[in-house]
Amino acid sequence: MAQRYLGGERWQARCVFLAFVMLILGGCASAPSETQRLQTIAGNWVTIQRGDTLGAIASRANVPLERLQRFNPGVDSRRLAVGQRILVPSTQERAPSGGPYRYQIRPGDTYSSIARRFGTTAQHIQTANSGLNPSALRVGQLIQVPLRGASSTSRSVANSRPPTNSAPSRPSPRPNPGPVPSQAKGWPWPLDDYRVVRQFGSDSRGTLQPMLLATSRGQRAKAVADGDVRFASSMRQLGKVVIVHHSDNLQSVYALCDSLAVNEGDKVTRGMPLCEVGYSNATQRYDLLFDLRHGGKPIDPRQVLR
Repeated sequence: MAQRYLGGERWQARCVFLAFVMLILGGCASAPSETQRLQTIAGNWVTIQRGDTLGAIASRANVPLERLQRFNPGVDSRRLAVGQRILVPSTQERAPSGGPYRYQIRPGDTYSSIARRFGTTAQHIQTANSGLNPSALRVGQLIQVPLRGASSTSRSVANSRPPTNSAPSRPSPRPNPGPVPSQAKGWPWPLDDYRVVRQFGSDSRGTLQPMLLATSRGQRAKAVADGDVRFASSMRQLGKVVIVHHSDNLQSVYALCDSLAVNEGDKVTRGMPLCEVGYSNATQRYDLLFDLRHGGKPIDPRQVLR
């Protein structure tokens, strides 16, 4: 009887142990993977939580910050409110400057609601997607969304139409901000110790390239002028990036950083450290990608730096 009783205790203990193991395994299986978490963010609406920034959300969803901003016109990155909803574009969607945007249909979407969101008209969208029935849109379907004042047709649609006597319209370029303000002169370089390994300008394929500065280990990039930090986070292929907005509609960009010394929303003064320059395995150097923009348009930093 004693042996049978002990055997029963062992059997019960084994059952408890197996149940405990199954509980742990079940908990592990239910925890979402990083890939699943990203899939639930990209392409969906996200509700702003305390501490959220557009840069952090863009990084989590693996989409460029500029694309996230363009899919949420009217959203001020400096005044995000808890509970506010923003749309995170999917990896299939695009938002080139001047349009047309590539947009993925979501439940409840109509040409009118999409037009209101992006400041265009339902007629422009319908014209750009002449082969689609606006009353039979499918969730997940990709459409072209021309912006107001831009070309109302995509290239593929335009090529499929017979030629007319009138010249085809072109996407309107970003407004010309005019000449660089005269007071934006004599700014210091972003590094104390540097050499220019790539000048600002077009490469052999005609692609505009920003300036690249080589430096030594431990060097920190500094603000070239007073301003506000509008972005301080990671970007794909650019490492950690800091973007500072200055007066007179000027912006400076510091990329390929290893660590950041500022946060979004910080006010900085000329010469203040922004980030530590990172090491590039491709060039086997410590490189800083530096870009200056006027009204969002790239300009040659040598116009401003002393």
